[in-house]
Amino acid sequence: MSSGTPQQPGSPARPDPASSGATGTGQQSATILVVEDEPTIATAIAQRLSAEGWRVEVARDGLSGVDAAMRLRPDAIVLDVMLPGIDGLEVTRRIQAEQPVPILMLTARDDETDMLVGLGVGADDYMTKPFSMRELVARLKALLRRVDRAAQAAASTPSEPPMAMGDVTVDRAQRRVYRGSEEIHLTPTEFELLVMLASSPKTVLTRERLLAEVWDWADASGTRTVDSHIKALRRKLGSDLIRTVHGVGYAFEPPTA
Repeated sequence: MSSGTPQQPGSPARPDPASSGATGTGQQSATILVVEDEPTIATAIAQRLSAEGWRVEVARDGLSGVDAAMRLRPDAIVLDVMLPGIDGLEVTRRIQAEQPVPILMLTARDDETDMLVGLGVGADDYMTKPFSMRELVARLKALLRRVDRAAQAAASTPSEPPMAMGDVTVDRAQRRVYRGSEEIHLTPTEFELLVMLASSPKTVLTRERLLAEVWDWADASGTRTVDSHIKALRRKLGSDLIRTVHGVGYAFEPPTA
């Protein structure tokens, strides 16, 4: 069973303007699935997200979460790692095998290994308990904007040629990545992060810039999220593609073959 409680358990009467960004085309009518077994936390999250105008459904265990995802086809999922039955990692594997959907994972432990495993099985973002409801809403809005942006990009640039860099190919129109003949599965967030880095090869991009442009999240306290996603990319694509510039950020190093 999960532990920890949000720092803001109450639900405001109306959306918090401070947490709002540019609204994507589907955000106002978005459906959000919350998979959380702690009643207090689940209720607080559901009330806060409903206050944003979103349709919210709550599942209280892993298997129910998988079933609800198949039935609802939600626009995004808020998913606790520690769940009865099957845990959040297995829930993520099963859902992502059936349908691509952005998943924001909640973990009660500030353990980078857990975070990397979560990102590795298909989560797009994570938050550690305790968390603020304001940040949760902002992260979800950013996830929904990225999905909208990806769909618009795919529709507007159907003939955009793939980026070929050594044995790495990034097909932006199809949103596919290959290293050699092997296709590498990336989450939407990982894909956008790779495209941004690869579009400016050998150029050092700061963590703050990556956070602002890929995550639409301007709070510098979230730069650890960037670091974790970079590690997930390295694990999937190889450690030689992205160079760390300590204290600054990251640079894409095109492979020579």
